[in-house]
Order: sequence, then C-alpha cells, then structure tokens
Amino acid sequence: MQERIAGHTNSYHTHGFEDALEGIAAAGYDLVELTAVQGWTEHVRLSDDVNDVRRKVEAVGLKANALSMHSDLTTDEGVRYGIDGVRWAADYGLSLVTTAIGGHASKKESEQDFLSRVGDLATAAEQAGVTVALEIHGDIMGTGEATRPLIERIGSPAIRVKYDTANVEFYGGRRAVDDLHHVLPYLVNMDMKDKDGAQDEWNFPPPGSGTIDFPRLLSILDEGGYTGPMAVEIEFQGEPWPSVDEVTAAMRSAREHLLASAGHATS
Repeated sequence: MQERIAGHTNSYHTHGFEDALEGIAAAGYDLVELTAVQGWTEHVRLSDDVNDVRRKVEAVGLKANALSMHSDLTTDEGVRYGIDGVRWAADYGLSLVTTAIGGHASKKESEQDFLSRVGDLATAAEQAGVTVALEIHGDIMGTGEATRPLIERIGSPAIRVKYDTANVEFYGGRRAVDDLHHVLPYLVNMDMKDKDGAQDEWNFPPPGSGTIDFPRLLSILDEGGYTGPMAVEIEFQGEPWPSVDEVTAAMRSAREHLLASAGHATS
C-alpha cells in the first residue's frame, strides 16, 4: 500500500514547489503527483526542463508518478495545453496525466465541445504512450455513473478515469462508496480526498478528518481488482492556505489514516 500512495503537490497550493516536495517527503511519501494547473497551482510549467524538475524531485528522495494539469478540454487552447502536457510527461518518463473536462474553474461545460476535440488529445496520448485520466470534476463528469458512458463513447484506451472521492460529493451529490463501482474497469488513478460540511461547501480536510469512509472505499477497490496509484490531495477550506508545516502535518496524518484504513477495510 505504501508504494502506491502519492503526495499531491496541489496540497501545497500557495507554497513553492520545493516546499511541496520537501513537505511530501517529510510526511513519509515515496511518490509525488506534480501539479501544472494554469491559473491555480503551477508548481510545474510545461516550459520547465524535465531534467531540472526530475533533479528537484529526486533530491528529496521522491519519484514522480503523474502530472496533474486540468486544462479546459472544451476549447482549442485547452486541448493544445493538454497535448503539450502529454508530451512533457512523456519526455519526463511519466505514463499518466490527469486533467478535467472544463479545467480548474469548472464552468458550465459543453459535452459537444468536449467530444468534438478530445479525439486529438487521445491520438497524441496514444502516440506518446501516455494515459490521460479524466478526473471526476465539474458538470459533465460529476459522478462515476455519468462518466462511464462518456468514456465508452470516446472509445480510446488512452482516455481513462481518475476518481476523486470528495469531488463526487461536491459536484455530483453522491457518496463515493455508492458510486465508485461504476468506473472500476476504467480506473487508473485516485484522489484520496476527504469532504466535510454541506455538499457545495469547499471543505476538504485531511483524510480521516471528514465524513468519507476510506476503509470501505479501499475494500471496494480491492474487490474490483484496482492496484493503481492513489494521490493524497488536501484542499482545506480554500485560501488563505495553512502554513507549510501545517500542510505537512496534515499530509502525514492523511497517509497514516489510509495505511490504517487498508488494514481495516470492510466489505
């Protein structure tokens, strides 16, 4: 289990890249998911030299396993950014890129605009040997139930799903334990994120501090044969963000909770 859990640098949203890497390493993680979300958390920019980024990651004893981008795939510009991200990831040696249909802002999304463009991204991903994981996020992919027919309609082996255990409640009004099974055949990454408060309240505390049943979720994943990565992402209550030390303590407690939950998974 330990070798599958990554620390997501987005958890250090307003802090520097080096602070995020050092904090994730100090919290006990071996893997890190890098964040390159324009206008939000730009720890990595696609103009960055992959070797420079790799040196920073490896200097603290971490290994990167994915790139998180969240480009707006309903626009030509967003698809171009997605393709650039796929190529950057391939140059780094990453085989997994995460994005969301409508980008970070999660505006009202057009399924037609998305479907008319996603083929270009799928082709680029297939050519690069990279899998694009569309995240449970926003209007069109608010739940796993809504996502499965969309993935099947796209029909590309390079387009799969990243399941966010809190976003499904925030955007879709469904509990992850009741919804996750819909996308298990297409699942390639997870955001292990907790949720508290009202459905539309931005309140994403460390796993173990909210209302999400992680032992049950891990049991569902085990029963479904999922053996892929799981990224710990903590978004707190938005800005202003906690200090670096506070984020690192939260990341440490989250990792410990998931490891304990794995040992007490329930059916």
